[in-house]
Parts: sequence; structure tokens; C-alpha cells
Amino acid sequence: MRRHGSRTKNPGAGDAGARRLIPSDKPGMNDPIDFAMINRAALAAFPAVLARILPGGKRVGKEIVALNPRRADRNLGSFKVNRYNGRWADFATDDKGGDPISLVAYPTGVSQSEAARLLGRMLGIECGGDDGRP
Repeated sequence: MRRHGSRTKNPGAGDAGARRLIPSDKPGMNDPIDFAMINRAALAAFPAVLARILPGGKRVGKEIVALNPRRADRNLGSFKVNRYNGRWADFATDDKGGDPISLVAYPTGVSQSEAARLLGRMLGIECGGDDGRP
């Protein structure tokens, strides 16, 4: 009988085609990235994440108001991030996103996958598809 979420190491032993992840298993280049898990971890540590990617942001109610990291803003105002769910928008440019990964991708100009790996490394999470860089 298979327990929910468990996998056996040897395909053919126990459940057909399943494998159990053991502590020595590390995500490989071809393993899928767990975007939802990385976003949850980022939200759990969101004040620190925001301080790192949007230094100088100010708390205004449920939002962080910051300078847009892609423009030469001089005043806070149009770039806002919800502190609880990670949704963000720049109301001057109509750029927006719905999670911490997209927030990391926006200023760095990288793909969602690479942003997930960057955010995962920032949080100390080993990500699928990781290329092993520190």
C-alpha cells in the first residue's frame, strides 16, 4: 500500500515507477522547480526578502512602497508590493506581477525559472534545475 506522498527508491520494488527522495538525493538539472514552495518560503520571510531586493522601501499599510528598480525613480510612490501575498505593480508603467518570483524576475530581467533559482538560493533552498552555483 502506498502512503500519500511517499515514493520508493527502486522502480519495480513496491510501487511501480515511483522513487523515494532520501536526504542524499539532490535536485538535478532536469528536476522540475517547485515554484509554489519557493513562493511560500519567500512569503514566510518576506520582510527580509523585500529589504534585500527593494532596499529603502517604506511600509505603508499593507504595502511596501519602493523605488522602481528598473527606472531612475527619485521619489517613492508608484512601485508597490503587497507585504502579505507578494503581488506588486508599478502604476506608472503598468508593470505588475503576482508573486515573489515574478518580483525577483522583474528587476533582474531573467526568466521565471532563473528568478526561482535566485530566490531559492537567497532563501537557502535547493531548487530543481539548479546549476550548482552558490
